[in-house]
Amino acid sequence: MNTTQSVTDFPDRTINKTTTDISFQVHLIEVSLNDLDAEIVHPRGLYAVLPAYNEELVIGSVVHLARKYVDKVIVVDDGSSDRTSEVARLAGAEVIQLEHNTGKAYSILLGLRRARETGCTIAVVLDADGQHDPREIPGVSALVGEGKADLVIGSRSLEKKKGIPVYRQIGQKILDLFTNIGAKTKVTDSQSGFRALSCRALENMDFRSDGYNIESDMISHFSKLGFSIREVPISVIYDVPHKHKKHPLTHGAGVLTRLINLIGYRRPLLLFGVSGTLCIIVGLVAGFYAFAEYSATSKFHFVMSMGSMLFLMMGMLLVIAGLLLNTLVMMMKEIR
Repeated sequence: MNTTQSVTDFPDRTINKTTTDISFQVHLIEVSLNDLDAEIVHPRGLYAVLPAYNEELVIGSVVHLARKYVDKVIVVDDGSSDRTSEVARLAGAEVIQLEHNTGKAYSILLGLRRARETGCTIAVVLDADGQHDPREIPGVSALVGEGKADLVIGSRSLEKKKGIPVYRQIGQKILDLFTNIGAKTKVTDSQSGFRALSCRALENMDFRSDGYNIESDMISHFSKLGFSIREVPISVIYDVPHKHKKHPLTHGAGVLTRLINLIGYRRPLLLFGVSGTLCIIVGLVAGFYAFAEYSATSKFHFVMSMGSMLFLMMGMLLVIAGLLLNTLVMMMKEIR
């Protein structure tokens, strides 16, 4: 089947259906390392979805290994300029070949939609660049197969791993923090691309996402619906041919911006309240310094005084905005 981007046309390059009308509830993720059965039975309808972009060097081996643990491998070639599609087909994968590069979110949503339409009961998403070990597919999908979770995230943080660069660890912790605040969840690896989804999750992929925001957006969406989200430990290899497709700073900044917007939308009092309080504190400190300077030298510190007034005013405006927006959010929840 030669599927192109024009065949599956999603508005704004994402799957956009009517969001399920379910009230928001605080959802804490239960993390356990002892829930996996000793012997994992290969469930029927287990598919692997691999978003790929210029991965001809490794895609063949990844597909070949993945086919040992799943019924079908679906590779979404996101506009590659090399022979990614050809190699993936030769290795036994069903390939959806896009004409242009659309981004990771679109590729994953398209692959998951194709999996659901062709009889998938459990979908496992993993990177096509060789960072994830296909031999860990049974471990990642086990809790979904046992009906204990709708989304299982392969976490690089549950067990102490060697070889993870320090800058990645720091960036990951920051993104985890903002993801947990925005989605009211508790995950240890929000940016992991190795994850398993249940049939119920596949039927509720009605959310917007773009690029590398897909991991955080997925957690936020399923948490809002009250779906069970769990984590299991995985290994990761960073020494791959093409490494990351996007610069870590650019990647992190983009995801962080999206998360801050999400927090502002869902928890405005937290975002604006905290920001406003910090501004007020800075204003008070600056004002105290200006007053102390004047008392000691009888000289008026114009810059510190003006800065104090500016921060105090900004802080009060932010706090008031947070209170008003929080009231609107509460009213919307009552209407729903």
